[in-house]
Amino acid sequence: MRPFNDSVIYFAVVDRFFNSDPSNDNGRNAEAFDASHTDWYKYWGGDLAGIMAKLDYIKELGCSSVWLTPLFDQADGLVDVEGRGIAAYHGYWAKDFKRLDEHLVSAPEDIRVFASDDTILDRLTNTMHKKDMRLVLDIVCNHSSPSQRVDAGGTPEKGALYDDGKLLTSYDNDTLGWYHRGGGVSDWNNKAQVETNELCGLADFNESHIGYRTYIKDVMKLWLDKGVDAFRVDTVKHMPNWFWQEFVSDMLLHRPGLFIFGEWFMGGCNDELSVNFANRSGMGILDFSLQRALEDCLARGADGGFGLVDGVFGKDALFEDSRHLVTFIDNHDMPRFMSTGATAARMEMALALILVCRGIPCVYYGTEQYLHNDTNGGADPYNRPMMESWDTGTPAFRLIKKLAKVRRENVAVQHGSQRTKLLTPDVYAFTRVFGGSCCLAVFNRGPETSLGLEALELPDGVYKDVLSDRAVTVKDGRLDNLVLPQDTSFVVSYSQPLLPPAGLELTFLLNGFKSSYGQNVKVTGNCPELGGWDVKKAVPLEYINDNLWLGDLAIKASAGRTIAYKFVVTNADGTVRYEDRPAHFRLLPDDGFVDLHHSWS
Repeated sequence: MRPFNDSVIYFAVVDRFFNSDPSNDNGRNAEAFDASHTDWYKYWGGDLAGIMAKLDYIKELGCSSVWLTPLFDQADGLVDVEGRGIAAYHGYWAKDFKRLDEHLVSAPEDIRVFASDDTILDRLTNTMHKKDMRLVLDIVCNHSSPSQRVDAGGTPEKGALYDDGKLLTSYDNDTLGWYHRGGGVSDWNNKAQVETNELCGLADFNESHIGYRTYIKDVMKLWLDKGVDAFRVDTVKHMPNWFWQEFVSDMLLHRPGLFIFGEWFMGGCNDELSVNFANRSGMGILDFSLQRALEDCLARGADGGFGLVDGVFGKDALFEDSRHLVTFIDNHDMPRFMSTGATAARMEMALALILVCRGIPCVYYGTEQYLHNDTNGGADPYNRPMMESWDTGTPAFRLIKKLAKVRRENVAVQHGSQRTKLLTPDVYAFTRVFGGSCCLAVFNRGPETSLGLEALELPDGVYKDVLSDRAVTVKDGRLDNLVLPQDTSFVVSYSQPLLPPAGLELTFLLNGFKSSYGQNVKVTGNCPELGGWDVKKAVPLEYINDNLWLGDLAIKASAGRTIAYKFVVTNADGTVRYEDRPAHFRLLPDDGFVDLHHSWS
């Protein structure tokens, strides 16, 4: 599968996006729906056909991937939480992983999503793929549902789990042993409790039971077979790494190249356990550390300013592949950026930064329309308003569209090294560099300023600011007298022409070799594309950070064959240091994209 680093992900809470069919609004329990959109804890009517109806809008925005909240059949009615009823409109209280929730479909037969090849999900994925768009499905492996309030006279049930309508087990009658029974988490610093006890009263699955593991993995493979292109995984910190390693391995065997990223709440470079998870689980993570730094810098005006943001990038070498960090400025679990104190201009600057920095940017639905509600500081559920406008002319919409094009076309933005050129609390400039391509980004949160930049990796020439079309001149790596008004961003992009895609493209990644001045890392091997073991013809890798060297290679003659290869270091004096081990072997597929990821031996 094509890597996601050329993508911008658009994240939508399905129930709050677009209501294409009022006839499905009531679901099985009319009490759980609010047509007035004033009860923020009930369903408001968004559905899958509504997503499909707005695909062209999302595509025009520049987003080629769409992350949707879970689509599984949800606990019905209202859950009694501290005396008030809350519906499962958000999608995280599944009761049947093999059915679509009835609020999301128009035809009742579409609920049984695996009983037909012509359900609303099939039509959605087929339409997206024809538009060269990819579907990211939000999945939950940690828990099912809380104890729910059922119709009058009924008995509340907790964790009832069905298999295409057939009851498998429940928390209250768990004959299969599929649930933990440790109660709620009382000590959030106790890793064992966090992984095995209940989160917010949600029935917690027992991943040590092979029956449960087989069930949940088989179910998620079915969703992949339906055309889902990637997974976002909820609450990953609440299950042990060994489970995720097994889960990811099985998913990759079923769908080679599958992109998976997890929600380790508040994870990132400042959380050691989340870094270990990102490096050992096989999936990427949402970059909460960068989100916090952007919020402090641009919404709260913290004194550290852009130093907080640069400090996060300075820790990229903690990760084996920082390209798989999913960046964002807000989401459905925190107040929207404008609810935390940011002006529209500051929010636009935060968007611009994540669209051109390392990682994979994700835009929360409605941000391009300045959608926010500041009730209770914008905290859940007020961070999930109904989408109200589809204006393709807002400044934020135009900014996302322009910078998504830069990301799509410039390989340096997708996975190059990031090099700080100027840093003060108010002004931040960096370049992204890879294979002769370069992107320069400058941000100013302070008063209007005029500045000069040097040692830029841009060839001499005249460049236009992507965001304003004003022209600037670079000569001998210098850009002088760049005037930046307050709260503005500046981006120029130089991209060498991309080669036509090959049938098979390899990316070599190497961790664990910290180079000295004059050293370069290459990969040599037995195939013609790697020089037939001739080091003079070896393929050079590029320095990304102190823990990552990376290089791309088109494969023609050796597609479908087994290759042998190893990494070498060439020194300034011409000597060569070989990786101290036998060669690596890999049977290559006939086509596609393959990452070959290793640590220096």
